[in-house]
Amino acid sequence: MATVQLQSFSLIRSPEPPPPSRRTTVRLPHYTGLKLRPFAATRLRSQSASRLVRRGGSVVCEARDTAVEVVSIIDANWQSLVLESDVPVLVEFWAPWCGPCRMIHPIIDELAKEYAGKLKCYKVNTEESPTTAARYGIRSIPTVVFFKNGEKKEAIIGAVPKATLTSSIEKFL
Repeated sequence: MATVQLQSFSLIRSPEPPPPSRRTTVRLPHYTGLKLRPFAATRLRSQSASRLVRRGGSVVCEARDTAVEVVSIIDANWQSLVLESDVPVLVEFWAPWCGPCRMIHPIIDELAKEYAGKLKCYKVNTEESPTTAARYGIRSIPTVVFFKNGEKKEAIIGAVPKATLTSSIEKFL
């Protein structure tokens, strides 16, 4: 009975393939978005006998925790992404030079992950999309605006705590 178990990945470091006996084992760094999960042992049956083969593991994407990204939008796609959305939308108006905007970015990212599927979150750079910012009267940044059914429902100005944004989100869900 032969048992094979993979412990880590094997990578070849030289440009030309080394002899078959010369491989270097390298441990890959740990990322929160991917997890290695062991497979259950699988029985393979041949004509003469059965044997037990262990598989090393599989890579699983933790999509809810890492794949959600707050997308930057511009005047051209505003209508389709915000006004025609079937779920409530949170839009952060910001500029690259704004210190408070950089403070609120991680909070918006967290909210996008927590409310994935229930709420869409976008960023609008007021320097790249001045028409949209002017249309909604954005005079201070950061400003977070909530839209539901294509209508502006509420605006929050300044770098506010996460609890303030969460309470506003809960009103519109």
